Amino acid sequence: MIHTVEEIIDGDGMVHLAEVVQVESVQRSLVTILEEEPLGFPNQESLLSEQSLAKDWDKPEEDQAWSYLQLA
Repeated sequence: MIHTVEEIIDGDGMVHLAEVVQVESVQRSLVTILEEEPLGFPNQESLLSEQSLAKDWDKPEEDQAWSYLQLA
């Protein structure tokens, strides 16, 4: 499966992914250099609060409250 992820390459050549990528094994990837200024990391603020919000998200009450959105 091909999955495209935005990344930023800094002045030292280090690659920074804009989102967390989970893979089951070692994977190959390609990097395309775009001739434009990076937009930064979109939604970076949401990533900073994810851990604290997960405490509420992972409660059984939350699963029950949103269960009507689950497909049967």
